[in-house]
Amino acid sequence: MGVIVFSACHHKARAEAVHGHTSTQIALAPFDAPANLPPPVAAPFNLTHPALAETSAQAVAAKWKNLQSVIAIETRIMALCRQMPDACPPSTANFLSIVDGARAENGRARAGLINRAVNLAIRFSRDSTQFGTTDVWQSPLMTFAFGSGDCEDYAIAKYVALREAGMSTDDLNLVIVRDNRTGGDHAVTAARIDGEWLILDNRMMLLLTDAQTSDFKPLIALGDEAPKPVPVRDAGLMGAQATFG
Repeated sequence: MGVIVFSACHHKARAEAVHGHTSTQIALAPFDAPANLPPPVAAPFNLTHPALAETSAQAVAAKWKNLQSVIAIETRIMALCRQMPDACPPSTANFLSIVDGARAENGRARAGLINRAVNLAIRFSRDSTQFGTTDVWQSPLMTFAFGSGDCEDYAIAKYVALREAGMSTDDLNLVIVRDNRTGGDHAVTAARIDGEWLILDNRMMLLLTDAQTSDFKPLIALGDEAPKPVPVRDAGLMGAQATFG
């Protein structure tokens, strides 16, 4: 288990906020459709044309790609836990119980279960409080071992939980957004279900589509083990605000 130094989030309570957290300013950079539905969009928030500074986009993608080696190790740990449950750490068993519960569901119910379960399992904590530094990305099992994390830690855990529950990584993205209401940056998970992208947010139990999250201005979307950054226009502030360690 490990951490990747990168970014954090502006965390502000909404009407359906979890645990009643207050606002904290931290800088970031940005499934199978039935036949009767229109073709699914290629990426959440219709991200198609790169416009983020190339160096910033590459730095974000590199951090995400580096995290995949840690996640691969944790995937092996989870497999061992299934073989030897008596030796499994409680925090890992907790994560696996969420995955197993989600496997019994489909579509929106699966995404909703994971969104709610991860939101309730993790206490929001700033990186500066938890690690004495800023801009840290945790792997899922590390987040569950600590029992705390910030927005990207929730989002990463949900991404992996959805994957482990059976969703294709073609239908999953980690998305960095600018919250226009707060002016801060935030991380969410996007899951493509029935031809549209649903947004899993640590600040909300409700699942919204990307089209319904008008407060969010997408900055970059990250996908599978060889992520391709999909930046958008006017995201240059990320380069000035984000810390790439």
